[in-house]
Amino acid sequence: MSEFDPIRPFYDAEVNAAIHQIIDDPMLKAMMQFIFPEDKSEAWKDRMRHTHSLRDFQINFIYPGVKKVLESSSEGLSVGGFEQLEPNTAYLFISNHRDIILDTSILNACLFEHGLVMTTSAIGDNLIKKPFIHLLSKLNRNFAIRRGVSGRALLESSMLASKFIHKSLLRENRSVWTAQREGRTKDGNDLTQKGVLKMLTLAENGSSPFGFFEKIRLVPVSISYEYDPTDSLKIPELLAKSREETYVKSENEDFITLLSGIMGAKKRIHIQVTKVLDQEIKVLNKEPLTQNEKLGKLAELIDFHIWKGYKLWPSNYIAHDLLHQQDRFVYAYTPAEKLAFEKRVAEKVEANQPLALENFLKMYANPVENQLQSAGN
Repeated sequence: MSEFDPIRPFYDAEVNAAIHQIIDDPMLKAMMQFIFPEDKSEAWKDRMRHTHSLRDFQINFIYPGVKKVLESSSEGLSVGGFEQLEPNTAYLFISNHRDIILDTSILNACLFEHGLVMTTSAIGDNLIKKPFIHLLSKLNRNFAIRRGVSGRALLESSMLASKFIHKSLLRENRSVWTAQREGRTKDGNDLTQKGVLKMLTLAENGSSPFGFFEKIRLVPVSISYEYDPTDSLKIPELLAKSREETYVKSENEDFITLLSGIMGAKKRIHIQVTKVLDQEIKVLNKEPLTQNEKLGKLAELIDFHIWKGYKLWPSNYIAHDLLHQQDRFVYAYTPAEKLAFEKRVAEKVEANQPLALENFLKMYANPVENQLQSAGN
């Protein structure tokens, strides 16, 4: 037994047995029919029965699945910054978080195509409660983060996750992906939580936990979708927050959101690797600041690079102009693009709900505000 057993992905030696547990599951069959429409069931099943490692599973099944999703639900993926990363090198990727599954899946597809180390990726355990999804996530090299805990249980869970991340980066040379905050950003305002950064330092020995960041290569990543396929699904939670009410998810809400994010229309997508924050972290660690102050400064630094690297689409500029009832960014979109976005808004938000409309537009407009702030405007 390992202390990481409750949260870790499968070991390679466990992969084949896990595949045999799900190989006849109707959900897997539906997935494979979507990914390999020309194949008969026995063809992909035979390939799976001969799969004995996480890398083989990711390359032969997850990677084609991501390509198929992009082909069927988007107008293409553009990328930037991967050329500055080195092969056989582990990185800690901290990114903004829009989609439950696709953010990290697209990143790993790009890393694979560029010959770079793919990640082990954090996922909330609330998203993998269904047995099939749980097994599939472990086959896709996800590690679980406990949600909905507090007090001592939260500290123990955070310490375990921190130890696992340290082991992956420093002992196994395995890249790690984590979101900049707990859960997805619902309002489009991408802000790094200090608590996430503090969790990363918990397993660091010595008097200066912040020194962990000098031992690794931290890389902020920006991912943007021209259309968020789950935009309207986020509105109820945003409305509850604006009324200072507690939002309670429906029983299958996470699963519905997961499927909507994968299959819903996204138009164009961009993923930008910003830079390795090695020199900046060294300078920051020498400053006469408390640990908490250093974490705050690092959070601001990550935000700056995520905002700066974020690809703004016509939808972002249109939403900003509609929200502020102006034409400041009219040069950044065509009349046809504005008409299409307005049609989307009308389909997603009822006309007699001004607060819902405001929240919907902010979801797309906030990245514009953040990029203006990063540029000092």
